[in-house]
Amino acid sequence: MKQAGLSLNPTICRPSSSAAASSATNLPGGRPDLADTIRRLQAFQEAGADVLFAPGLSSLDQIRAVVSSIDRPLNVIMGLDGVGITLAQLQQAGVKRVSVGSSFARAALGAFQRAALEVRDQGTFQYARQAMPYGEANKAFGG
Repeated sequence: MKQAGLSLNPTICRPSSSAAASSATNLPGGRPDLADTIRRLQAFQEAGADVLFAPGLSSLDQIRAVVSSIDRPLNVIMGLDGVGITLAQLQQAGVKRVSVGSSFARAALGAFQRAALEVRDQGTFQYARQAMPYGEANKAFGG
């Protein structure tokens, strides 16, 4: 899926024989050191990575700092609670690829939980108003 020059991959990242991606995972791993993240990404870049991934970047300032420090496309993960950055803002910051990780699945599970709690606690079925119509679901899955 593409929007405004960004590549958005909501499902699976298919490996390509012509692209090497490298990830600096220290931010979500408990090392909130942006300078270290940038050093790691630069090392991956020097080693030949085609795309650089830094999960855990949560502000436009962080993202801009990384983009200005590398000369490869940057992949970020969005769909994290509390991160209100838009696709347009990411593009303006120089991001070339956006992953959504497990956020679509977690959103679906949240809707499932809210529906189940509504039936259990209120005895109503109003959740169905937001459900995808059968025809749309069948079309989406090739039916």
